[in-house]
Amino acid sequence: MLDPRCKLPFEGKGARTSGRELTIRRRYQRGSLFIRGKFWVARWREDVIAPDGTPQRRLRWEVLGAARTIPGRPDQQVLSRREAQTLLDSRLRPINQGRQRPQSTVLFGQFVREQWEPVVLPTLKAGSARYYGIQIRCHLMPTFGERRLCDIARVDVLRFLAAQRKQGFSGSSVHGMRTALSKVLQAAVDWNVLEQNPARGLRIGDRSPKAERLYLTPVEVQRLLTALPEPCHVLVLVATLTGLRIGEILALRWKNLDLVRGVIQVRETVSEGRFGTPKTKSSRRDVPMSQPVRDAFQAQHTRCRQTGPDDLVFTTRNQTPLNPKNLLRRVLRPTCEASGLPLISWHSFRHTHATLLGEVGESLRTAQAILGHSDLGATLLYAHAIPESQKRAVDKVAEVLFADVRKTAGATEGQRVN
Repeated sequence: MLDPRCKLPFEGKGARTSGRELTIRRRYQRGSLFIRGKFWVARWREDVIAPDGTPQRRLRWEVLGAARTIPGRPDQQVLSRREAQTLLDSRLRPINQGRQRPQSTVLFGQFVREQWEPVVLPTLKAGSARYYGIQIRCHLMPTFGERRLCDIARVDVLRFLAAQRKQGFSGSSVHGMRTALSKVLQAAVDWNVLEQNPARGLRIGDRSPKAERLYLTPVEVQRLLTALPEPCHVLVLVATLTGLRIGEILALRWKNLDLVRGVIQVRETVSEGRFGTPKTKSSRRDVPMSQPVRDAFQAQHTRCRQTGPDDLVFTTRNQTPLNPKNLLRRVLRPTCEASGLPLISWHSFRHTHATLLGEVGESLRTAQAILGHSDLGATLLYAHAIPESQKRAVDKVAEVLFADVRKTAGATEGQRVN
């Protein structure tokens, strides 16, 4: 902790440039070491890249440690001049050996606004772009917006993530913040603006969500389907029996349905009215139809006014894609509430489908292929244990155990009789 009476041209614990630009001269330097207040202060020259991309050399200041005993701080380690000089030499060694690449002085917020958002955001899926935008605007900018990219250290990222956990954010939410920060910093590394990505590979502990993801049991699905009107009825039926994402269902065109062979070709997705390719390479897949799904699509074909190959299977009256948020808010959740069911989301039906696949004894690999997951670990998060199934499982274990006990007891008793 710095003495508030110590007035130096730097901020906080880290060092910053003085703002004074110097003529670039490449030569061996030992820097300068002096005492300001009660602290050893080091100063040296360092090559930097200005925000406009031009190379410059500036003075850099850094507090190395206490030079004198500080009242009230008996635990404060006091450095001798030789120890302070050793620390300064360690700072200067990469520079003198030519191993340190000039760092950019661009601010995190400036880099995001002027370079990352115009170049990277247009290449992302609509959902991913919206997600990263929320993380950057709500969580990253308030903390890192006015800091230079080169001044963001690994310990700063760890402190930020720990502070978010203390504020009550779940592990998965904090993981999303770290992912967004890492994506921005990695772009800076790839574009030679930053030397390394301090957010890469950090472990944040438990990533399980605060609230357990919901699914419906077979009885609850039947109750919901009975109460739902069209088109939500057929959407829920297809989502439950195929495991498709709601964006994949709403992007289906009639040419993607092979009602003869009973196959759904997932080739598009839609988000906020914008069509695009599926989420990942594994999401581009063929999903088989069961007979109830085939019957539902045939009934939908009869109801539709336009059934050309490129026409959407589910549309509004104006032949535009349905809005899943409106359907969720106006139809699905009110029906769940009226039926005494959990207030689920569209994504809950993917969890329901994965859970039912486990109930019928299908392997995780099969579930992964149907759900379109790139990682088998993601599929594990979707399969839940139904309480009734757990009860049957423990009863079966008890039957096996006590059946063996009875057989053993019977054999022992027979031996005694003989």
